Amino acid sequence: MRSGRLRTILSIASVCAIIFMVHSCTDATIPGSNELDYELKEAIRVKAPNDSLEFYILPDGKDLSQIPQDPKNPLSDVKVELGKQLFYDTGIAVDAEKASGIGTYSCATCHIPEAGFRPGNFQGVADGGIGFGVNGELRLRNQEYSEADLDVQSARPLSLLNVAFVKNTFWNGQFGANDANEGTEHLWEGDTHVNELGFAAIESQNIEGVVTHRMNMDREMAIEFGYKEMFDQSFPEIAEENRYTQFTLSLALSAYIRTIMSNEAPFQKWLKGDHDAISYEEKKGALLFFSKANCADCHYNQHLGSNEFHALGVLDMDQRPSFDAFPDDKRNLGRGGFTLNPDDNYKFKVPQIYNMKDTPFYFHGASVQDLHELIDYKNDAQSENPRVDQSLISSKFKPLDLTAEEKHHLIKFLEYSLQDPNLERYAPEVVGSGQCFPNADNQSLIDLGCF
Repeated sequence: MRSGRLRTILSIASVCAIIFMVHSCTDATIPGSNELDYELKEAIRVKAPNDSLEFYILPDGKDLSQIPQDPKNPLSDVKVELGKQLFYDTGIAVDAEKASGIGTYSCATCHIPEAGFRPGNFQGVADGGIGFGVNGELRLRNQEYSEADLDVQSARPLSLLNVAFVKNTFWNGQFGANDANEGTEHLWEGDTHVNELGFAAIESQNIEGVVTHRMNMDREMAIEFGYKEMFDQSFPEIAEENRYTQFTLSLALSAYIRTIMSNEAPFQKWLKGDHDAISYEEKKGALLFFSKANCADCHYNQHLGSNEFHALGVLDMDQRPSFDAFPDDKRNLGRGGFTLNPDDNYKFKVPQIYNMKDTPFYFHGASVQDLHELIDYKNDAQSENPRVDQSLISSKFKPLDLTAEEKHHLIKFLEYSLQDPNLERYAPEVVGSGQCFPNADNQSLIDLGCF
């Protein structure tokens, strides 16, 4: 009896010892982890304009009052929901170049949630594309379309994550009447003539974008797809005869896009106080990001991007097999292709970097296809493009002398800490037209299981 009791006491003591060890190792498994948290917080505060970790906390996509918005296009729940439906609805693809393309693509064709709201392949193909694959990686050319007929971009489409914080859109920043584009009014012609309307960048780009991407809306479509009441609630200030148009379509899309936030990424949880949300290695990488690796010298705004433009000397889209890309495309000049200032040539916008591992294509020309390769490129800081002499490279782009271990830690931070695992929450269950989405061509119907 006594020996049994002793065994029980010893067993309980052993369990308690194990529990104590597990609990005590939560933050102390790696020596100095608490000190590392403190060091990382201090490094982040140095980069934050308001000296606070809260600067980098992204708002909840449903808390509209905290999301940057255009006063000319105020957010509302119904407008965001309308934009969400329209973003994925292939039914609005009514201005396709050929009959076989009508109703086969959507905004989400080139901005797929599972791909970090980027194309699943190196180049986005909307009208004129067929197929989807698993994650948008098998988007091919419809043989009825010539290359000139395709709706493709000769620069890799940027992610739509966290774009509410973007001041001027496109790799060259050409859209938006304010910020970097103040003083460029004499250049607003063609696509950028829309800037004269005075809207913010996202709205300006989408006003032009629905035309470029061959999408449309009218009263009959709004009624047929069940969107009329949502348009009425979203735009009561617009006369009914003008309420169901490409213009209001673009504003609804813009409202939805502004709410897409990577606020469930582990780094976001760490910023809010959960120190176990990211690993020791990721914390080491984050510290490098905000210090020695100089990443935050350019990626310093809330979305870990900025409104700066820099020449890095990476290859252009036409320097790899691609659709309708060519050497003298003005997009290859970056900011200079818009401003016409030679000093701006080859300078491209600093993008946000959440969910980078969702697709293996980086930079405006999709020239790098691996995060390790990307970090090596940043570490060496040498132009790879024969069109861009090393003398033109940004003064912020300097060799980093990172060790193999440091590069490993930095990649861990980029791959895992900044990875929101649940971007599918931004997609609807169904769309008003009832069609398959994000694509509805015959091959995509098979790939997506829409029958």
